[in-house]
Amino acid sequence: MDLQFIVLTVVLLLFTGAAAGVLAGLLGVGGGIVIVPVLFWLAPFFKVDPMLSMHIAVATSLATIVATSISSARAHYRKGVVDLALLRLWLPGIAIGAASGGLVAKFLNGDALRLIFGVIALIVSVTMVRKEMWVISDSLPKSRAVNGVISYVVGGFSALMGIGGGTLSVPVLSMFGFPIHNAVGTASSFGVAIAASAVGFYVWAGWNLEGLPDGSFGYVNWPAGLIIAAVTVFAAPMGAKFAHAMPKLTLRRCFALFLAITGFKMIM
Repeated sequence: MDLQFIVLTVVLLLFTGAAAGVLAGLLGVGGGIVIVPVLFWLAPFFKVDPMLSMHIAVATSLATIVATSISSARAHYRKGVVDLALLRLWLPGIAIGAASGGLVAKFLNGDALRLIFGVIALIVSVTMVRKEMWVISDSLPKSRAVNGVISYVVGGFSALMGIGGGTLSVPVLSMFGFPIHNAVGTASSFGVAIAASAVGFYVWAGWNLEGLPDGSFGYVNWPAGLIIAAVTVFAAPMGAKFAHAMPKLTLRRCFALFLAITGFKMIM
C-alpha cells in the first residue's frame, strides 16, 4: 500500500470526521449516518472481507460516537435544550437496548446489517420530510413500561446501525409533540449511552477473528476511529450552534435528506 493512498485515506477520514461532527451537533445523530457508509465503502480498498465490512463500519462508528456525543451534548446542554427528566426516564432502556443490539450483531451477517441500516434510514427520512410532523399525541406515554419499550427499541436498532440515538429518537419524540430543538439536544446525550453500551459487545464479537484490518480490537478499527474522533469533537459544537439558528422545518428536511441519500446507497 503506497504512501499516497494512505495520505488520501487519512484526509478522507478527517473530512468525514468534520462532516460527522457538524451533523452530530446539528441533528443530534452522533455522526454515524456519515461515518458508517464511508467506512463501509473504504473497506474493499483495504481488502477487507465483504462480510466483515459492515460490522467494522458500525463498530468503529460507535467508538467515535462516544467522543462526538459528549462534545455535542455539552454544547446543547449549555443552550438549555437537554431535557433531563426525559434523559432519566429513557436512559436505562436506551443503554440496555444498545447492549442487546451489540450482542445480536454477532449473529447477523454484513448484508443483514446493511439492509437494516438502509431501510430504517429511508423510513425515518419519510417521516421527517413532511411539512407537518405526524403527531400521535401531545406528550409521551405516562407509563414507565411503555417508555422503557420505546427507549429499548431506539437503543437496540441504533446499535445495529452504528448511529447516535437521534436518527430514531428525534422522529419518535417529534411524534409525541416534543419541540425539534429539544429532541435534537436530548438525543445527543442518548448517543453517549448507546455507543458506550454497544462498543464492548462489538469488540467481544470480533475478538481474534481473522481477516480484520490492522489496528482492530474486535470489530473496532482504532486508527480510523481515532482520526475521525479527533475532528468530530471540535466540529460538533459548531453544528449545535447552527441548529439553534435554523428554522424547524429546514432542520427536519436537512435531517431527512441525509437519511434518504444514505439509505438508498446502502440498499442498492
